Amino acid sequence: MIEQTELLISKWHYTPPVNPAEDANRFSSFISFDVMKKRASTKKGIACRFSCRFVDGDDTILEYVAADSYVIDFEDVIDKQELQTMVRNSYSKFTDRFNLKKLTTVLNNRSLLPLDETDIDWNSILILLV
Repeated sequence: MIEQTELLISKWHYTPPVNPAEDANRFSSFISFDVMKKRASTKKGIACRFSCRFVDGDDTILEYVAADSYVIDFEDVIDKQELQTMVRNSYSKFTDRFNLKKLTTVLNNRSLLPLDETDIDWNSILILLV
């Protein structure tokens, strides 16, 4: 059985830009993804952490970091397709939370970049779930 935990925001640091009336599309954004192995006496799992930064030149407008995890029974075998579904679900939760919280910021009309799955080494993550 696979259980997904609630997404926990560990950082939401918003600094309004000096010139908020200017076009918010000038902001650049960056996404990073980290995975950590989790293990207990009766379960295995991974924690998925996503980080996002919006910058205006050298100034950080928003730094947003959140993570959730998957707890899996030892006897369950996870394949690449299932792992991809897990990561996509985590990223979807990360994006949904951003979309709710951004409403009070200058980033109201911005979206997060889609997750670039070509940068993810799926096999090295699968090893964590053996």
